[in-house]
Amino acid sequence: MSYEATAAMLPSRKKKRVQHIHPSMATESVNEAAQAKNRLAKEKSPYLLQHASNPVDWYPWSQEAFDKAVSEDKMIFLSVGYSTCHWCHVMERESFENEEIGKILNENYVAIKVDREERPDVDKVYMTFVQATSGGGGWPMSVWMTPDRCPVIGGTYFPPDDRYFGRPGFKTLLLHIDRLWKNKRQEVMDQGNSILEALSQVKVGVKEGEELALPGVQAIHTCYSLLDKSYDDELGGFGKEAPKFPQPVNLNFMLRYYANNSCKEEGQKALEESLYTLTCMAKGGIYDHVSQGFHRYSTDKFWHVPHFEKMLYDQGQLLTCYSEAYQITKEERYAEVARNIIEYVTRDLQSPAGGFYSAEDADSLPTEGATAKKEGAFCVWTQSQVDSLLGEEVKGHPGVTLANVFCHHYGVKPEGNVDPFQDPHDELTNQNVLIERGSVVDTAKEFGLTEDLTLALLNKGRHLLYTARQTRPRPHLDNKMVAAWNGMMISGLAKAGQALGEEQYTQQAERAAEFLRQYMYKSDVLLRTTYCGLDEEIQAGPVDIEGFADDYALVIKALLDLYETNFDTKWLEWAEQLQEKQNSLFWDSEDGAYFNSSRADKSIVLRLKDDQDGAEPSSNSVAANNLLRLSSILQRADYKGMAMRIFRVFHQRLTNIPIAVPEMTSGLFWMTGTTKQIVLVGDPSSPDMADLVRCVNSHFLPNKVILLVPTGGDSFLSKRCEFVHGLPQVQGKATAYVCENYTCSLPVITADSLHTILDTKSAL
Repeated sequence: MSYEATAAMLPSRKKKRVQHIHPSMATESVNEAAQAKNRLAKEKSPYLLQHASNPVDWYPWSQEAFDKAVSEDKMIFLSVGYSTCHWCHVMERESFENEEIGKILNENYVAIKVDREERPDVDKVYMTFVQATSGGGGWPMSVWMTPDRCPVIGGTYFPPDDRYFGRPGFKTLLLHIDRLWKNKRQEVMDQGNSILEALSQVKVGVKEGEELALPGVQAIHTCYSLLDKSYDDELGGFGKEAPKFPQPVNLNFMLRYYANNSCKEEGQKALEESLYTLTCMAKGGIYDHVSQGFHRYSTDKFWHVPHFEKMLYDQGQLLTCYSEAYQITKEERYAEVARNIIEYVTRDLQSPAGGFYSAEDADSLPTEGATAKKEGAFCVWTQSQVDSLLGEEVKGHPGVTLANVFCHHYGVKPEGNVDPFQDPHDELTNQNVLIERGSVVDTAKEFGLTEDLTLALLNKGRHLLYTARQTRPRPHLDNKMVAAWNGMMISGLAKAGQALGEEQYTQQAERAAEFLRQYMYKSDVLLRTTYCGLDEEIQAGPVDIEGFADDYALVIKALLDLYETNFDTKWLEWAEQLQEKQNSLFWDSEDGAYFNSSRADKSIVLRLKDDQDGAEPSSNSVAANNLLRLSSILQRADYKGMAMRIFRVFHQRLTNIPIAVPEMTSGLFWMTGTTKQIVLVGDPSSPDMADLVRCVNSHFLPNKVILLVPTGGDSFLSKRCEFVHGLPQVQGKATAYVCENYTCSLPVITADSLHTILDTKSAL
């Protein structure tokens, strides 16, 4: 039953014209825990701790809550969100901190609060229900369920009262649904059961015996065509209207389309569209020009006014994109953005133990002592602030100040540069979001400066603003560490280490991988989350949350990327172990592909399969690529067979709407193109081996695996990769073999010769 259907059941109301006032976000989780009124104070999730002082008798997702609902014969009210969610803060202030609403919830419902980043399996089930019944979704997600967890009514944000015409407020819904439960029990139960049955019938899979053709080249070209059609040739990005999201999965696909079609016009166009998008994003306000890193998305089509939260999964994926853009073009602007992402993440999102935190909030106090938080307050500037901080005159240029140059280059205006339409709560009035409309050359000409001097002035201006920003109240930090997101960051660091040749980036990736192994791997099982306490010690949650399919897939990918960067086979060995565990926990032996949750958790009423690449790539998409890489490295034909089965399971998606799964479509390049095994034989620490590794890393070769066989052999590779046994070192020097289907070229011992082989173009 949808929100709209519920509204239709209620008495009609007269239209009320009430202005919606944006409240401040929740206070910091540590303060909430200190003022605890409910059992969420025992949790470690920053989001759950934000609700620990609510008058609502919240339960975490637990058997205790389910048993209470059954024993007291009450419906369950489920609220799902995350700690940096803007509208989650709004609903908390308006409803969950309201004593009257808290009393209604406590007397008539068992209220459960879930952090979607801790429990993506819970979120997936009930978001599928909300989207199916209402046509939309989002957070906070609100769902009313029967005591056995069958969803009945759902929606997203609800105002506390009936302030919007035709839409009942939260209090009205609570009272009305309780009356339905008490007076029309069977109707409600039947509704829940029928909804759950309908959702369970929507299965993705191929029965044994069915032989759908393996999707091929046409699916790849269709995906390119659909992305090309959606491309904004004026402003960059795939999609021409607001809001605009970074969409790394689309960029990944287009760069790989280029690599496999570099000699064709379409391949060159795919590259141009990707590079222009990356350039526009880096010049836009979605990129933090002062503190580095990318905000979540742009609320307009110009990449200008962002939703200011910063997520680790965006940083990790975009780091890969910019590193690969540099690898292809050797243009320093892409390397600079990659370095800046790393600077932001390692400075502001890394725990002392080496793991990476989840996110920084969009909202913060504008000044010390302020009581109401505002979105973007930490990041925006008035022109008077910039003039005050950057008031010095440029030496040798009378009448020209650093502020003049900076304001011109970054579009700073006295009245602010934010379109009021992008500021519905008037939080950004007279404020400026820095954005580069022109170039350094344009700014230099405007003031009669050299390009080098202009660059130096802009760097100085950013540094001075960064220093000033550190005196402002910081936004809330979600110090939860998620395995999947750490995996994405490790991959990004490894790719940056390869492309930029920076050993320190590889070392950061190694450190984070060691963190995962030490703190998030218990009894051969990957954990979903761990937390950083006030004393910066790593803490477990009250209950271990075991990893989900996406945690395994993205950590395995990270380990493969790390192995191909430092050639330490312990990461390759761990990747295979995790792949085996992922197969045992999540593989659907009947229909094929991976469920996102394990069968062991009986609290999940419906096991689903991720079937869309969105802000994060789906577990099945990443897993298909992992299986193909591992198959090529370890000569595991069974892994290749599993990957092919995933492609068959998603045959309809891949052939009809591949734009929904661009990351999975990228996996088809392994099936339809030429896969290379590059084998390097020799002393890993020798200068000539370093030359060969640099040569390989200077090429963008997504359809390849790299193996380094040390002089004297390697126990793991020797056991698992037989075809390398017959590849000797030549003349006592580091030697490279480029192989296809385990048939190898003649050996080469110089980087120039290896360049010649690797420069061979391919086309689908």
